[in-house]
Order: sequence, then C-alpha cells, then structure tokens
Amino acid sequence: MKITSQRFGSLEVPGDKIITMERPILGFENLRFFCLVEVEELSPFLLMQSTEDPEVAFMVMNPLLFFPDYRIEINSQEIAELDVSDPSTVETYVIMTVAKKPRDITANLQGPILINARNNRGKQLVLVNSDYRVQHSVLQAAEQLSRTSSHQRDEELIPA
Repeated sequence: MKITSQRFGSLEVPGDKIITMERPILGFENLRFFCLVEVEELSPFLLMQSTEDPEVAFMVMNPLLFFPDYRIEINSQEIAELDVSDPSTVETYVIMTVAKKPRDITANLQGPILINARNNRGKQLVLVNSDYRVQHSVLQAAEQLSRTSSHQRDEELIPA
C-alpha cells in the first residue's frame, strides 16, 4: 500500500502493517489508521504516520530505551480491546515532543500507545493515577542512564 507522508513523501507500506487504532490518539479522534515507519536518520525513534492524513505523523519510541523502569498496569478490558492472547505480543510506544534543541525533547509517558503486533490493533492509554507526566526529558534520562551504566562498569572493574 502506498501512503504519503508530508515529510518523507511517498512510502510503500505492506498492507499487513497497517495499525487500526481501537482507541484513537487524543486530539486525533478522526484518524484510525497508522503505520510505523523506520527512518534511518531518526533511529532509535520511529515515525507513526497516519495513512489517512499525510500531515499527521508522530515521533515515537519504545520507552524502555531511555526509561528502563517504565511500567504500566493494564487491566483486562484494555487487553480485550486489542484481542491479546499473548502479552508478549504487545508493543509499547510513547509519543515524543520534538524540539529544536535536543535538551528540550520530551516523551509523553502518561499516554502510551499499545499495539498488538500479532493483529496490528492499537490504542492510546491515559494513565490517570500515575507519577508519569506528559513531558519527561529524554536528554536527562539519557544522561542518567549513561551515569548509571558508567558507575556499573566502574564497579565491575574494581576487584572484590
């Protein structure tokens, strides 16, 4: 299937990779069909492109890349809406806020997007009773990961 992206022009997407949003992305309730596009220069981020509107695309990422302790609780109704039989098939993404300065790039950990990779059904959750916010600094998270990783490497080098 050919789709059009305002930023990347014409893209070829296999029909079986089209994601149907069972619960739409907040503010974009009229759009139900998206696809995830890997763009080399955006790695490790992905583009979640609307197949219905070429002007609508979100930069998304797996939150565990920068927030390894990220955990969400999903109730059985949420799972049922995605027709999940195996929880390991559910992929979690968060929407990024892209800024001109890298230090201003944030991730929305309060509104994760769940996609059942087995049937490409997706939905956005809104976590109401959580400490997660709409804007978590990705640069601060990366710096903290780097410090933690560096500290762990130092500990491994020190003989017991």
